[in-house]
Amino acid sequence: MAREQLQVLNALDVAKTQLYHFTAIVIAGMGFFTDAYDLFCISLVTKLLGRVYYFKNDPERPGSLPPNVAAAVNGVAFCGTLSGQLFFGWLGDKMGRKRVYGMTLMLMVLCSVASGLSFGHSATGTMATLCFFRFWLGFGIGGDYPLSATIMSEYANKKTRGAFIAAVFAMQGFGILAGGIVALVVAAGFNNSTQTPPYMVDKIASTPPEADCVWRIILMLGALPAAVTYYWRMKMPETARYTALVAQNAKLAAADMAKVLKVDIEEEKEKVEEMVTDPRNQFGLFSAEFARRHGLHLVGTTTTWFLLDIAFYSQNLFQKDIFSAVGWIPKANTMSAIEEVYKIARAQTIIALCGTVPGYWFTVALIDVMGRFKIQLMGFFFMTVFMLGLAVPYNHWAGDNHTGFVVMYGLTFFFANFGPNSTTFIVPAEIFPARLRSTCHGISAASGKAGAIIGAFGFLYAAQNKDKTKTDRGYPPGIGVRNALFVLAVCNFLGLLFTFLVPESNGKSLEELSGENEVDGEKGVERTTSTDGSEMSPYTARTTPV
Repeated sequence: MAREQLQVLNALDVAKTQLYHFTAIVIAGMGFFTDAYDLFCISLVTKLLGRVYYFKNDPERPGSLPPNVAAAVNGVAFCGTLSGQLFFGWLGDKMGRKRVYGMTLMLMVLCSVASGLSFGHSATGTMATLCFFRFWLGFGIGGDYPLSATIMSEYANKKTRGAFIAAVFAMQGFGILAGGIVALVVAAGFNNSTQTPPYMVDKIASTPPEADCVWRIILMLGALPAAVTYYWRMKMPETARYTALVAQNAKLAAADMAKVLKVDIEEEKEKVEEMVTDPRNQFGLFSAEFARRHGLHLVGTTTTWFLLDIAFYSQNLFQKDIFSAVGWIPKANTMSAIEEVYKIARAQTIIALCGTVPGYWFTVALIDVMGRFKIQLMGFFFMTVFMLGLAVPYNHWAGDNHTGFVVMYGLTFFFANFGPNSTTFIVPAEIFPARLRSTCHGISAASGKAGAIIGAFGFLYAAQNKDKTKTDRGYPPGIGVRNALFVLAVCNFLGLLFTFLVPESNGKSLEELSGENEVDGEKGVERTTSTDGSEMSPYTARTTPV
């Protein structure tokens, strides 16, 4: 049996789609736009960093980052992100979503700018400074994950909640695309003005002094979208679910949502007290009751996100290496340093435009029709299939069939985004209690970033050629790109299996999913009561227009 839903929460659940929904999507989404730009733009400039700071008078290969430096530059932001997800996820449940939201955004703005201003007396000093600021940039980005997802889920109505949260996350695709476009424009501009020769023609002149400005500009421009949306984030009211169910301020929750929804809402102080003081709603994260009610759910959300991110971030961060391996990007010694940035950015932009961005928006369009479970299962299945399609005939793709390889590679991105990369973000924001929602989402997201770290560090070494003479400078022999793709296929298949631990959350209120409206330990269908005492559908608003 379920107790009667609070009027303020019922009003949110049944509200028609209106301007404030889209405003919230844009405000939260621009954070994710910035997150994706900042996390993935580093992959566009790592080869440039090697040429600028680690020049070797090698007749065949230009300078490259030493393995330990490359691993740090690529992976340190993920270490910061993991820490930020855990810390800000917990803080969002303690201090409120809105209050913490501004902290994360300002940290992202400051550290984006500082990353581009990294200086030092030596190459090691500059890279150490860059890694320092990218760690704290990642720390701020980490907080954006649980807070954006939780805020959007708590603002949305239950009919289109999945599409709204997915739309916020879909801004990540535009962030990846923007990173590629910015790098294209910056590299093209510098390339036209410097007219530098390829490395094989003139090893020193192929990396002009202006090349040091290219990577700095690309990194610093990530601060702009976050800075623009700071004011609007601070104008958003705290979510009613936090205000009522965690802060226990029924009056403020009703007043805030009355302004947002433009309806009269009763504050229902007694109902709020009854709900939050119910012993069934007072268990902690490490309690036996949480383990009984949500333990398997948390295992499901953490494992699927972990396995997904091993594959997803390996692909994103190292697509330049994969494209080079199959010949889609020319050999480094046939290009100048800035031209190489342009070619890498062009490849990433094409993949983002054709596979990444469409996948996100397919999820937005269909998630409330198909449901989360089916989309996640389908995504993992096709990621496994296409990854095997890359790995099994790898020698065929590496021959003269580069276009076919790129098409297959793009399809794995499409089904990652029209699949688990979206759903693993959405579901943890829906199925846990309000007082633990941000924390549990942060734990799930941090598990994903642990997978991303494995992808960032592990794939860097694993994808090296088995032949020691053909590895990148400073790297030991690896298992090769083909075998690394097999490993990623296995990760995707395991993600498919663990998806069966994740419940379907489509079309249900957050309180129904979390069990916060339970009475006598049983979940029932929510019912509200009209003024004449008759039962009303939970989809019928109990609000009176002003």
